Amino acid sequence: MLRHHEEGGGKRAAAVSAVPVINAGDGTGGQHPTQALLDLYTIWNECHTLDGLSVALIGALDHGRTARSLAYLLGKFERIKLYFIAPQEMQIRPDILAYLDEHDVSYELLTDATKALPRSTWCTRRASTGTGCKRTDVNLARYNIDAQVLGTLKPDAIIMHPLPRSVEIDQAVDTDPRAAYFRQARNGLTVRMALLAMLFDQDPSHS
Repeated sequence: MLRHHEEGGGKRAAAVSAVPVINAGDGTGGQHPTQALLDLYTIWNECHTLDGLSVALIGALDHGRTARSLAYLLGKFERIKLYFIAPQEMQIRPDILAYLDEHDVSYELLTDATKALPRSTWCTRRASTGTGCKRTDVNLARYNIDAQVLGTLKPDAIIMHPLPRSVEIDQAVDTDPRAAYFRQARNGLTVRMALLAMLFDQDPSHS
């Protein structure tokens, strides 16, 4: 299991390793596959489907490896609509958009969260704004989720976050039934146990 400070570190390690390598996050704008798997499981557990979802990813998306990995996996399902909501200089990077274009996934690039959340977001996700981000000249406070934002969300919306959270989600949100991030964190144990069990059960002759 490897967390690497450089993007692509996990892939490079897997290329020379005699045993499976689990990418536990690479770089400040790479991938975080196991987080994306537990996110998918959480969405399925909460929404009972992975098709036909409208998902908003909000925050410093260029450095958000969890948001990048989730967007990649969601692109494999049907009738997905993604809203990437971020300051222009922190918007999702072109490699993810090229992948979504290749798979005919509908998406919009927005700078204003208020335009997307009340309109069509069903399952929402909050990308971390702190990890790997030292750009203090950009005001991210307007992307925070607080009681006022809750009032704009649909009753069946879901708020997700990879944790740990800082100021980007107000503690007042914690008691709202739409706040799924603590359930999401618990799901991480189940999903990662399943992944380890799958690897340990592999026939060594097929490694």
